[in-house]
Amino acid sequence: MKILVTGAKGFIAGYLISELLEHGYEVIGLDNYFKYGFVEKSYDQHSQYTFVEGDAKNVDLLKELLSTCDHLVACAAIIGGISLFHELAYDLIAENERIIAAEFDAAIWAHQEKKLQKISVMSSSMVFESSEVFPTPEGEQLKCPPPLSTYGFQKLACEYFAKGAWEQYRLPYTIMRPFNCIGIGEQRAKVDKVVMSGNVQLAMSHVVPDLIQKIIKGQDPLHILGDGSQVRHYTYGGDLGVGIRLAIEHPGAINEDFNLSTARTTTVLELAETIWKKIHPDKELNYVSDTPFEYDVQKRIPDVSKAKRVLGFEANTSLDKALDEIIPWVDEQIRLGTI
Repeated sequence: MKILVTGAKGFIAGYLISELLEHGYEVIGLDNYFKYGFVEKSYDQHSQYTFVEGDAKNVDLLKELLSTCDHLVACAAIIGGISLFHELAYDLIAENERIIAAEFDAAIWAHQEKKLQKISVMSSSMVFESSEVFPTPEGEQLKCPPPLSTYGFQKLACEYFAKGAWEQYRLPYTIMRPFNCIGIGEQRAKVDKVVMSGNVQLAMSHVVPDLIQKIIKGQDPLHILGDGSQVRHYTYGGDLGVGIRLAIEHPGAINEDFNLSTARTTTVLELAETIWKKIHPDKELNYVSDTPFEYDVQKRIPDVSKAKRVLGFEANTSLDKALDEIIPWVDEQIRLGTI
C-alpha cells in the first residue's frame, strides 16, 4: 500500500511515518517547512520513503501525488502550543480550512478517478473542549457545545468535511483524535512569539518540554500555568503511531472516529513533580502558579474503550518511561540551542 502523509515534518506525523515504514508501507511525505523550517528525520533516506516539499493547499500537487496512492493521511495543519491559540486565532481556522478543503478536493478526485481507498483525518481532543462528560466518548462532540477556540472549532469542521464527503461522494474516512502527544523531535516553531514563564522563555507552550527545560535551567520555584489541577492524558508518540496505523488499516475503522490516548490520568502538578524528581531527586519541589491562558482546558479525559474494542489498540508506554527518553533529548536540544 502506498500512503501520502501531509504535514510530514510535523511531530505526530514523524512517529506515524516511522511506524508505517517499519510495517512495509510505501510513504510519500508532503510538507512546506512552515512550522519548524528545515527538519531532518531518521527515515529521510529510507528506500520506501519519498519526501516532497510543497503546500498542502495546492490541489493540483495533491492530485499528482495521490494519483498513485491507496490512502491519504491528512495531518497538515497550523498548530503549536496553547499560546498559538491566541496569537494565530484567525490563521488557525482560515488556513487550516483551506488545507483540509484542498485535501478533500484532491481525495474525492483520487477516489473517483484513481485508486484511493480512504482518507484518514487527524482531528484533535480539542473538539471536546466544551464537554462536561468524563471520560469523554466518541460521539460527545455532536452533543456538547461547540469548542470555544478557533482551533478546536476548525478541528470539529474537519470531522464534518469527512461526513460530507462520505454522504455526497462516498469517500470512506476514519477520524483519529490524539490526546496530548509527548515525545522527542519537536522544536520551537518559527511562528511562536516570545512567551516568558518566570525567567525562562517557553519553547513551545507545550507543558512537558517546557517544564523539563525550566527545571534543567534551574528555575526555582518552578512556574506552572494555573494551579496545576488541570487533567491531561499524556500519550507517547510511538503509541499514537501504532494507533493511527491500526486505524488506517483496520476494516472496522471505516467511517468511524477514535480517541487515541493512554488511559492514565495525570494532573499538571503531578507531571511537574515527576519531572522534578527525575532531574532533582534529592531536592524539594517549590512552585508558583502563573495566570493560565484563556483556552487552557481544565479536563481532558477520553473514553478509550472503542479503540481497544475495535482496533485492539492500547497506549501502553508509561509516562515514566516516556520521560526517561524525553528529558535527555530536551537537555541535548537546550545545549544545541534548538529550544
